[in-house]
Amino acid sequence: MYITTCWMFAAVRWFHTCRAPKERRRYIWPDRKLQCLLYSCATLLLPYISNPTDAAAWDLMKCYFPATYYFYCGVLLLCFFGSVKQWSQWKSVSWIAAIFVIVTMLIPVLNAWMPTGILSANGLRIWHKVVLVESITMVVYVMLAMWQVKRWMDEARDANYSNPDDFPADYARRVWIFPIVLTPLIWPAYIFDSPRLMAVQNVLLAVSNVWLLITVMPVWRRKTILALPDTDQTQDSDEADPEREELIAQTALEIEVYIRDQQAYLNPHLKIDDVVDHCQLSRSYISLTFSRRFTSFAHYVNSLRLAHFDQYMAQHPNETKESAALASGYSSYNSYYRAKQKMER
Repeated sequence: MYITTCWMFAAVRWFHTCRAPKERRRYIWPDRKLQCLLYSCATLLLPYISNPTDAAAWDLMKCYFPATYYFYCGVLLLCFFGSVKQWSQWKSVSWIAAIFVIVTMLIPVLNAWMPTGILSANGLRIWHKVVLVESITMVVYVMLAMWQVKRWMDEARDANYSNPDDFPADYARRVWIFPIVLTPLIWPAYIFDSPRLMAVQNVLLAVSNVWLLITVMPVWRRKTILALPDTDQTQDSDEADPEREELIAQTALEIEVYIRDQQAYLNPHLKIDDVVDHCQLSRSYISLTFSRRFTSFAHYVNSLRLAHFDQYMAQHPNETKESAALASGYSSYNSYYRAKQKMER
């Protein structure tokens, strides 16, 4: 059942994709080829399916999940939630982790697939220790991935993004602890050396595959996944402070020069942190200025983008709406449409 759901996931992921992202070769989801590759790796477990009484096949089956699953979760978390800019800084670490996993699993895979095997009983005992060390290392790797995703979640909570496509925060809150949830499913069969526990584990992991496929894939869920909560922060002051108001006025001018006059709003991944870096002021004053003078960071940036979109369409009547959205600081026409709907509420 588990292998079947992995094949199903890989097949659906390979042939299913939204029309617009396919045309532009961009995906908010984890890279399609990467997902297909990771889920196709379950094919390595076929020796156990064909002969569950074979000792080498059982050793492969038993070692596979603790040795690989944390790596799969970590790399997919980083790829999914860092799909805009941040994924690149984790590529080297992920490649090192991938090599470690491949080297560790190569021996039990060859031992199970070769007719005569390549490991003695003593060699298997030694390799189980290698697998245990590698598995613990992958736990550290996935914890790093979870920590990074949590940081991105905190940035989204602080209204750091001007474009909701930059980070699917709502979906992140639902899946970032998924590796912890999977832990009770991965280890029991390995620790207790029990085929019965392995059978239960496979059923539960198959259910998790189906759940993930249902959650991630359908086009009609895309809006729900990408929707950000309303995190516009307004900070009220009980008494007007002339010095503070003067600083806010000066800050507002600097913000307008940077975002409007220098057209920083055309950067689809513009963040409030970029404004903080440009103005060289504290984040609290920048946030206060946006709430006092511009309603919010996202509201101000998207108002400029929407005006730019209308102007672009008027000046380029033969261009498509998709092209106008891309030229106006949106990552897609869907992103433009969502921003326009939110502004019109």
